[in-house]
Amino acid sequence: MASPDHPPARVIAHRGASAWLPEHTLEAFARAIADGADAIEPDLVMSGDGALVVRHENELSDTTDVATRPAFAARRYRRQVDGEWREGWFSEDFTLAELRTLRARERLPGLRPTANDGRFALPTFEDVLALAAAESARLGRDIAVVPELKHPSHFAALGLDMVPALLRVLSKDAYARRAPMLVQCFEPETLRRLRAALPRDGRVRLLQLVGASPVFASLLSPEALRGVAGYADALGLPAAMLPLAPGVEGQRSALVDAARSAGLAVYLYTFRPENHFLPEALRSGDGPAARHPAGSVREIRTYLPTGIAGFFTDDPAIGREAVDGMA
Repeated sequence: MASPDHPPARVIAHRGASAWLPEHTLEAFARAIADGADAIEPDLVMSGDGALVVRHENELSDTTDVATRPAFAARRYRRQVDGEWREGWFSEDFTLAELRTLRARERLPGLRPTANDGRFALPTFEDVLALAAAESARLGRDIAVVPELKHPSHFAALGLDMVPALLRVLSKDAYARRAPMLVQCFEPETLRRLRAALPRDGRVRLLQLVGASPVFASLLSPEALRGVAGYADALGLPAAMLPLAPGVEGQRSALVDAARSAGLAVYLYTFRPENHFLPEALRSGDGPAARHPAGSVREIRTYLPTGIAGFFTDDPAIGREAVDGMA
Protein backbone atom coordinates (compact mmCIF):
# COMPACT_ATOMS: atom_id res chain seq x y z
CA MET A 1 0.00 0.00 0.00
CA ALA A 2 1.16 3.55 -0.71
CA SER A 3 2.23 5.71 2.23
CA PRO A 4 4.42 8.82 2.77
CA ASP A 5 7.40 6.50 3.26
CA HIS A 6 6.37 4.21 0.43
CA PRO A 7 4.84 6.34 -2.38
CA PRO A 8 3.26 4.70 -5.43
CA ALA A 9 5.74 3.22 -7.86
CA ARG A 10 6.40 5.29 -10.97
CA VAL A 11 5.23 3.85 -14.29
CA ILE A 12 8.03 4.23 -16.86
CA ALA A 13 7.16 3.65 -20.51
CA HIS A 14 9.89 1.36 -21.80
CA ARG A 15 10.78 2.80 -25.23
CA GLY A 16 7.24 4.23 -25.35
CA ALA A 17 4.07 2.17 -25.59
CA SER A 18 6.18 -0.42 -27.37
CA ALA A 19 3.65 -3.22 -26.95
CA TRP A 20 1.47 -1.33 -29.43
CA LEU A 21 3.65 0.77 -31.73
CA PRO A 22 7.22 0.55 -33.08
CA GLU A 23 9.49 1.36 -30.16
CA HIS A 24 11.37 4.62 -29.79
CA THR A 25 9.10 6.63 -32.05
CA LEU A 26 7.38 9.87 -31.09
CA GLU A 27 4.08 8.12 -31.75
CA ALA A 28 4.92 5.38 -29.23
CA PHE A 29 5.98 7.94 -26.63
CA ALA A 30 2.81 9.99 -27.20
CA ARG A 31 0.63 6.93 -26.70
CA ALA A 32 2.54 6.04 -23.54
CA ILE A 33 1.82 9.46 -22.08
CA ALA A 34 -1.84 9.21 -23.07
CA ASP A 35 -1.98 5.79 -21.39
CA GLY A 36 -0.85 7.26 -18.08
CA ALA A 37 2.93 6.86 -17.97
CA ASP A 38 4.71 8.94 -15.35
CA ALA A 39 7.91 8.85 -17.40
CA ILE A 40 9.17 7.91 -20.84
CA GLU A 41 12.42 6.09 -21.56
CA PRO A 42 14.46 6.89 -24.69
CA ASP A 43 17.60 4.83 -25.29
CA LEU A 44 20.34 6.96 -26.84
CA VAL A 45 22.96 6.10 -29.46
CA MET A 46 25.08 8.45 -31.56
CA SER A 47 25.19 9.42 -35.20
CA GLY A 48 28.51 9.90 -36.93
CA ASP A 49 28.13 13.66 -36.61
CA GLY A 50 27.50 13.55 -32.89
CA ALA A 51 23.72 13.65 -32.50
CA LEU A 52 21.95 11.71 -29.77
CA VAL A 53 19.53 9.48 -31.67
CA VAL A 54 16.78 7.47 -30.01
CA ARG A 55 17.34 3.76 -30.75
CA HIS A 56 17.68 0.66 -28.59
CA GLU A 57 20.95 -0.32 -30.28
CA ASN A 58 23.44 1.30 -32.61
CA GLU A 59 22.88 -1.63 -35.01
CA LEU A 60 19.83 -0.50 -36.93
CA SER A 61 18.49 -3.44 -38.93
CA ASP A 62 16.26 -4.81 -36.15
CA THR A 63 14.27 -1.60 -35.75
CA THR A 64 14.48 0.30 -39.05
CA ASP A 65 14.09 -0.27 -42.79
CA VAL A 66 17.79 0.38 -43.47
CA ALA A 67 18.26 -3.07 -45.04
CA THR A 68 15.78 -2.14 -47.78
CA ARG A 69 17.63 1.04 -48.80
CA PRO A 70 19.90 0.42 -51.82
CA ALA A 71 21.73 3.69 -51.18
CA PHE A 72 23.03 2.30 -47.89
CA ALA A 73 23.77 -1.28 -48.96
CA ALA A 74 27.53 -0.71 -48.93
CA ARG A 75 27.47 0.36 -45.28
CA ARG A 76 26.73 -3.12 -43.98
CA TYR A 77 29.64 -4.06 -41.70
CA ARG A 78 30.65 -6.65 -39.15
CA ARG A 79 31.74 -4.85 -36.01
CA GLN A 80 32.55 -5.60 -32.39
CA VAL A 81 30.48 -3.64 -29.88
CA ASP A 82 31.34 -4.08 -26.20
CA GLY A 83 32.95 -7.44 -26.91
CA GLU A 84 30.10 -8.82 -29.03
CA TRP A 85 30.36 -9.19 -32.80
CA ARG A 86 27.40 -7.78 -34.73
CA GLU A 87 26.69 -7.50 -38.44
CA GLY A 88 24.49 -4.86 -39.97
CA TRP A 89 24.18 -1.09 -40.23
CA PHE A 90 25.47 1.05 -37.37
CA SER A 91 24.29 4.51 -36.33
CA GLU A 92 27.85 5.83 -36.15
CA ASP A 93 28.23 5.31 -39.91
CA PHE A 94 25.37 7.70 -40.73
CA THR A 95 24.83 11.41 -40.37
CA LEU A 96 21.75 12.60 -38.56
CA ALA A 97 20.28 13.78 -41.88
CA GLU A 98 20.67 10.26 -43.27
CA LEU A 99 19.17 8.65 -40.19
CA ARG A 100 16.16 10.91 -40.49
CA THR A 101 15.38 9.34 -43.88
CA LEU A 102 14.95 5.91 -42.29
CA ARG A 103 11.66 4.63 -40.91
CA ALA A 104 11.02 2.52 -37.84
CA ARG A 105 9.72 -1.04 -37.88
CA GLU A 106 8.54 -3.46 -35.21
CA ARG A 107 11.43 -5.19 -33.43
CA LEU A 108 9.33 -8.25 -32.46
CA PRO A 109 7.25 -8.98 -35.57
CA GLY A 110 6.31 -12.48 -34.44
CA LEU A 111 4.72 -11.14 -31.26
CA ARG A 112 3.56 -7.60 -31.97
CA PRO A 113 1.68 -5.68 -34.68
CA THR A 114 3.57 -4.69 -37.83
CA ALA A 115 0.87 -2.51 -39.44
CA ASN A 116 2.84 0.66 -38.65
CA ASP A 117 6.15 -0.50 -40.12
CA GLY A 118 7.60 2.19 -42.38
CA ARG A 119 5.38 5.01 -41.09
CA PHE A 120 7.38 6.67 -38.32
CA ALA A 121 10.69 8.53 -38.31
CA LEU A 122 13.65 8.12 -35.97
CA PRO A 123 13.67 10.90 -33.35
CA THR A 124 16.55 12.60 -31.61
CA PHE A 125 16.74 13.12 -27.86
CA GLU A 126 15.73 16.74 -28.43
CA ASP A 127 12.65 15.60 -30.35
CA VAL A 128 11.56 13.45 -27.40
CA LEU A 129 12.13 16.31 -24.97
CA ALA A 130 10.00 18.59 -27.17
CA LEU A 131 7.19 16.03 -27.11
CA ALA A 132 7.44 15.68 -23.34
CA ALA A 133 7.36 19.46 -22.94
CA ALA A 134 4.29 19.84 -25.14
CA GLU A 135 2.42 17.00 -23.43
CA SER A 136 3.37 18.26 -19.97
CA ALA A 137 1.94 21.68 -20.81
CA ARG A 138 -1.21 20.15 -22.28
CA LEU A 139 -1.85 17.78 -19.37
CA GLY A 140 -0.70 20.03 -16.54
CA ARG A 141 1.74 17.43 -15.17
CA ASP A 142 5.45 17.00 -15.72
CA ILE A 143 6.42 13.97 -17.78
CA ALA A 144 9.72 12.65 -16.45
CA VAL A 145 12.37 11.57 -18.96
CA VAL A 146 14.57 8.54 -18.29
CA PRO A 147 17.27 8.35 -20.98
CA GLU A 148 19.70 5.45 -21.18
CA LEU A 149 23.18 5.93 -22.63
CA LYS A 150 23.92 2.86 -24.77
CA HIS A 151 27.50 1.65 -25.34
CA PRO A 152 29.24 4.89 -24.26
CA SER A 153 32.70 3.27 -24.21
CA HIS A 154 32.22 1.99 -27.75
CA PHE A 155 31.25 5.43 -28.99
CA ALA A 156 34.05 7.14 -27.05
CA ALA A 157 36.59 4.89 -28.77
CA LEU A 158 35.27 6.26 -32.08
CA GLY A 159 35.69 9.85 -30.91
CA LEU A 160 31.98 10.21 -30.10
CA ASP A 161 31.76 10.97 -26.39
CA MET A 162 28.20 10.67 -25.12
CA VAL A 163 28.78 12.45 -21.80
CA PRO A 164 29.43 15.98 -23.14
CA ALA A 165 26.78 15.43 -25.82
CA LEU A 166 24.20 14.67 -23.12
CA LEU A 167 25.36 17.52 -20.90
CA ARG A 168 24.98 19.97 -23.79
CA VAL A 169 21.37 18.95 -24.30
CA LEU A 170 20.61 19.05 -20.59
CA SER A 171 22.00 22.59 -20.35
CA LYS A 172 20.46 24.02 -23.54
CA ASP A 173 17.03 22.41 -23.80
CA ALA A 174 14.38 24.40 -21.92
CA TYR A 175 12.39 21.36 -20.77
CA ALA A 176 15.53 19.41 -19.86
CA ARG A 177 16.57 22.27 -17.57
CA ARG A 178 13.47 21.81 -15.41
CA ALA A 179 12.00 18.35 -16.04
CA PRO A 180 12.48 15.39 -13.70
CA MET A 181 15.33 13.40 -15.27
CA LEU A 182 16.79 9.99 -14.43
CA VAL A 183 19.82 9.06 -16.54
CA GLN A 184 20.66 5.36 -16.82
CA CYS A 185 23.74 3.44 -17.88
CA PHE A 186 25.30 0.02 -17.38
CA GLU A 187 28.80 1.53 -17.23
CA PRO A 188 29.72 2.87 -13.76
CA GLU A 189 32.49 5.11 -15.08
CA THR A 190 30.06 6.97 -17.32
CA LEU A 191 27.80 7.63 -14.35
CA ARG A 192 30.76 8.79 -12.28
CA ARG A 193 31.66 11.30 -14.99
CA LEU A 194 28.10 12.57 -15.07
CA ARG A 195 27.97 12.86 -11.27
CA ALA A 196 31.11 14.97 -11.30
CA ALA A 197 29.71 17.27 -13.98
CA LEU A 198 26.07 17.68 -12.91
CA PRO A 199 24.79 20.12 -10.30
CA ARG A 200 24.01 18.51 -6.95
CA ASP A 201 20.46 19.89 -6.87
CA GLY A 202 18.82 16.47 -7.12
CA ARG A 203 16.87 17.22 -10.29
CA VAL A 204 18.95 15.06 -12.64
CA ARG A 205 19.35 11.74 -10.91
CA LEU A 206 21.51 8.80 -11.99
CA LEU A 207 20.61 5.12 -12.19
CA GLN A 208 23.10 2.25 -12.25
CA LEU A 209 21.72 -0.50 -14.46
CA VAL A 210 22.46 -4.09 -13.51
CA GLY A 211 22.15 -6.98 -15.93
CA ALA A 212 21.70 -10.69 -15.48
CA SER A 213 25.37 -11.35 -16.29
CA PRO A 214 27.51 -12.57 -13.35
CA VAL A 215 29.75 -9.53 -13.89
CA PHE A 216 27.15 -7.40 -12.11
CA ALA A 217 26.88 -9.59 -9.02
CA SER A 218 29.71 -7.65 -7.39
CA LEU A 219 27.49 -4.55 -7.27
CA LEU A 220 24.76 -6.13 -5.14
CA SER A 221 26.35 -6.79 -1.75
CA PRO A 222 25.43 -4.31 1.03
CA GLU A 223 28.95 -2.87 0.96
CA ALA A 224 28.96 -2.57 -2.84
CA LEU A 225 25.55 -0.88 -2.79
CA ARG A 226 26.95 1.79 -0.50
CA GLY A 227 29.71 2.32 -3.05
CA VAL A 228 27.17 2.66 -5.88
CA ALA A 229 25.33 5.25 -3.80
CA GLY A 230 28.48 7.36 -3.95
CA TYR A 231 27.87 8.14 -7.62
CA ALA A 232 24.26 7.09 -8.35
CA ASP A 233 20.83 7.64 -6.88
CA ALA A 234 19.13 4.47 -8.00
CA LEU A 235 19.61 0.88 -9.06
CA GLY A 236 17.83 -0.78 -11.98
CA LEU A 237 17.70 -4.53 -12.42
CA PRO A 238 15.63 -7.26 -14.09
CA ALA A 239 12.60 -8.26 -12.07
CA ALA A 240 13.69 -11.89 -12.31
CA MET A 241 16.85 -11.02 -10.36
CA LEU A 242 14.90 -9.82 -7.33
CA PRO A 243 14.59 -12.52 -4.64
CA LEU A 244 11.23 -12.31 -2.87
CA ALA A 245 10.05 -13.50 0.53
CA PRO A 246 6.62 -13.25 2.22
CA GLY A 247 6.06 -10.17 4.36
CA VAL A 248 3.26 -8.73 6.47
CA GLU A 249 1.81 -6.67 3.58
CA GLY A 250 2.95 -8.83 0.66
CA GLN A 251 6.23 -9.88 -0.85
CA ARG A 252 9.43 -8.32 0.47
CA SER A 253 12.96 -8.23 -0.87
CA ALA A 254 16.17 -8.12 1.16
CA LEU A 255 17.92 -6.61 -1.86
CA VAL A 256 15.46 -3.72 -2.08
CA ASP A 257 15.77 -3.16 1.66
CA ALA A 258 19.58 -3.16 1.45
CA ALA A 259 19.58 -0.78 -1.50
CA ARG A 260 17.22 1.63 0.20
CA SER A 261 19.32 1.49 3.36
CA ALA A 262 22.31 2.48 1.24
CA GLY A 263 20.36 5.43 -0.17
CA LEU A 264 19.43 3.88 -3.53
CA ALA A 265 15.96 3.75 -5.02
CA VAL A 266 15.22 0.54 -6.91
CA TYR A 267 13.60 0.24 -10.34
CA LEU A 268 12.69 -3.01 -12.08
CA TYR A 269 12.64 -3.88 -15.77
CA THR A 270 10.85 -4.94 -17.99
CA PHE A 271 7.19 -5.95 -17.67
CA ARG A 272 5.55 -7.07 -20.92
CA PRO A 273 1.95 -8.21 -21.47
CA GLU A 274 2.38 -11.07 -23.94
CA ASN A 275 2.29 -14.69 -22.78
CA HIS A 276 5.79 -15.17 -24.20
CA PHE A 277 7.22 -12.85 -21.53
CA LEU A 278 5.01 -13.71 -18.56
CA PRO A 279 5.92 -16.28 -15.91
CA GLU A 280 4.36 -19.60 -16.84
CA ALA A 281 1.89 -19.50 -13.96
CA LEU A 282 0.50 -16.15 -15.16
CA ARG A 283 -0.01 -16.98 -18.85
CA SER A 284 -3.31 -17.53 -20.60
CA GLY A 285 -3.79 -20.52 -22.89
CA ASP A 286 -3.90 -18.53 -26.12
CA GLY A 287 -0.36 -18.88 -27.48
CA PRO A 288 2.89 -16.93 -26.98
CA ALA A 289 1.84 -13.78 -28.87
CA ALA A 290 -1.47 -13.39 -27.05
CA ARG A 291 -1.79 -10.43 -24.71
CA HIS A 292 -2.76 -11.28 -21.14
CA PRO A 293 -3.25 -7.96 -19.31
CA ALA A 294 -4.59 -9.58 -16.15
CA GLY A 295 -1.50 -11.74 -15.89
CA SER A 296 0.75 -8.73 -16.39
CA VAL A 297 -1.09 -6.76 -13.69
CA ARG A 298 -0.66 -9.67 -11.29
CA GLU A 299 3.05 -9.90 -12.11
CA ILE A 300 3.64 -6.20 -11.47
CA ARG A 301 1.64 -6.24 -8.25
CA THR A 302 3.82 -9.06 -6.95
CA TYR A 303 6.72 -6.60 -6.74
CA LEU A 304 5.00 -3.38 -5.64
CA PRO A 305 4.95 -4.21 -1.88
CA THR A 306 8.76 -4.51 -1.86
CA GLY A 307 9.13 -0.74 -1.95
CA ILE A 308 10.43 -0.32 -5.50
CA ALA A 309 10.43 3.28 -6.71
CA GLY A 310 9.22 2.40 -10.17
CA PHE A 311 9.27 -0.05 -13.02
CA PHE A 312 9.64 -0.18 -16.78
CA THR A 313 6.79 -1.58 -18.86
CA ASP A 314 6.08 -1.95 -22.57
CA ASP A 315 2.39 -1.28 -21.88
CA PRO A 316 1.99 1.76 -19.61
CA ALA A 317 -1.81 1.42 -19.44
CA ILE A 318 -1.37 -1.95 -17.74
CA GLY A 319 1.29 -0.48 -15.45
CA ARG A 320 -1.07 2.37 -14.53
CA GLU A 321 -3.83 -0.12 -13.72
CA ALA A 322 -1.48 -2.19 -11.57
CA VAL A 323 -0.35 0.81 -9.52
CA ASP A 324 -3.67 2.60 -9.19
CA GLY A 325 -5.42 -0.57 -8.12
CA MET A 326 -3.02 -0.90 -5.18
CA ALA A 327 -3.63 2.62 -3.86
